[in-house]
Amino acid sequence: MADKVLTANRLSDGVSVWLDASGHWGLLLQDAFVARHAEAVSALESAGKAALADNKVVDVNVIDIEEVDGVLRPLRLRERVRAEGPTIDYAPGYRGLNGPFQAA
Repeated sequence: MADKVLTANRLSDGVSVWLDASGHWGLLLQDAFVARHAEAVSALESAGKAALADNKVVDVNVIDIEEVDGVLRPLRLRERVRAEGPTIDYAPGYRGLNGPFQAA
């Protein structure tokens, strides 16, 4: 079984978020709680259903990840784009989720 994390989009602004070990939705995949066995995955699924029911997040998904040299990385390209930003130059000065917009 691949390691898994819980991701969603914050309802208030649509930003991609990941659930951490404290039960908070954060902006960085690297802070996410990693489920490494079936019971932990079930706990993530329950937490996601509760957050969806509370209208905190939408599009809740448990996703597969890998850890390479201590860095978490989604296995699917869609999730990598959600975590790291576009795979191509998007707009001059845009730095994806890694930093604020800087005018070119």
